[in-house]
Amino acid sequence: MTNKINSVFFATFSIRSNNERTSTNGMIEPIESFFVPKLKRFMLLEQPHPGSDTVIPILENYKNGKLKKKSHFFLTSYLLLPLLKLSNLNKTQIIFKVRDFLSIFELILRNRQKYDLFIGLESINALAGIILRRLKVVNRVVYYVSDYSPNRYKVAWFNKLYLSLDRFAAINCDFIWDVSKAMMPARIKAGLDPKKTALLIHVPNALYKKQIKYLPVSKIIPNSLVYVGTLGKINGPDIAIRALTEVLKTLPNVTLHIYGDGEPDISRIKNLSNKLKLTGKVVFHGFISDQVELSKQTSQYAIALAPYLETPGSPRWWADATKIRLYLAAGLPVITTKVPPLGRDVEQDGAAIITGDNPKEFAKTITSLLKNKIIYNAMKKNAIKRAKGNTWENTYSSAISKMSIDLS
Repeated sequence: MTNKINSVFFATFSIRSNNERTSTNGMIEPIESFFVPKLKRFMLLEQPHPGSDTVIPILENYKNGKLKKKSHFFLTSYLLLPLLKLSNLNKTQIIFKVRDFLSIFELILRNRQKYDLFIGLESINALAGIILRRLKVVNRVVYYVSDYSPNRYKVAWFNKLYLSLDRFAAINCDFIWDVSKAMMPARIKAGLDPKKTALLIHVPNALYKKQIKYLPVSKIIPNSLVYVGTLGKINGPDIAIRALTEVLKTLPNVTLHIYGDGEPDISRIKNLSNKLKLTGKVVFHGFISDQVELSKQTSQYAIALAPYLETPGSPRWWADATKIRLYLAAGLPVITTKVPPLGRDVEQDGAAIITGDNPKEFAKTITSLLKNKIIYNAMKKNAIKRAKGNTWENTYSSAISKMSIDLS
């Protein structure tokens, strides 16, 4: 039996800069693009992440597919303003979690409306949704999980609290949307009773249809490598640069193209590139916010790199690698490490190679693939095949179907 729904309340986070939402956020654009045209009412609560240039949540209220109201006023957040500003550093802050929780209830009291479905990204939002369901303000609750690690925090009591909140949300919500299949086994290993959990639905990250663009081999830049994404050490851009020095010993015409920005990481890798005398061999393209343009530019290179460091406790061990999905949509063979779960799936499909998280292993794999045109062409075809259909519309349509929900 399917249930017709007309209204959705989505609570999530964003990093904001220069009074604008950046591309680093909790699925805002994909969720809006899917639900807004299909519903009578959709409400977005955007909660700025610590480190943003604002600490006050933002409301977007849609009716019949159109934005009817946008508000930056939250009394509870203004009351907490001195503490929020004092703690506004880019890391988890308890006072921000308190703000998130309170902002949901303030919004409900102000709007005085009920919702068929509440989607809470992160456990604190899901917890608020569970309470609203008991108050009969929302009918069903989705716990949307984009990031999970059983050893997320070094402070023991804080990590225990984090796991407890995740466990409570997983048991008491109606549906769990995990972006990675590796998350639930990790929860169970950390103490969750699988018999008590809500219905688990795999909701992998995806792309817009316009982002799935690829070029024939004849039109790509020969001997070119590309790295796209955030530049923290855990993601491996340093490995990519160091590997290039080894590759150039055998293939002197290879270039590495890096798309990403943000201090202090961009200065670190530029200094490393200069130190290794790679001027002209490493090309920095900066940050491109237009995802369609980013996909278009990515498609012109030969091989994509995802050199995640094998760091114990890193969330990358359990997360879905959007970077790899972007690469596949551009039709690129991928070289990665054993860290991202998606990498293993893509390797099985013949579109990726898993190698060690060190420059020599990466260089050896890059050189081998560039020299073997037969394997390279086969991997490119497999990448294109794997990417077809990996759209947000398909991802969310599948999830809604498994929830027995009708949006038509």
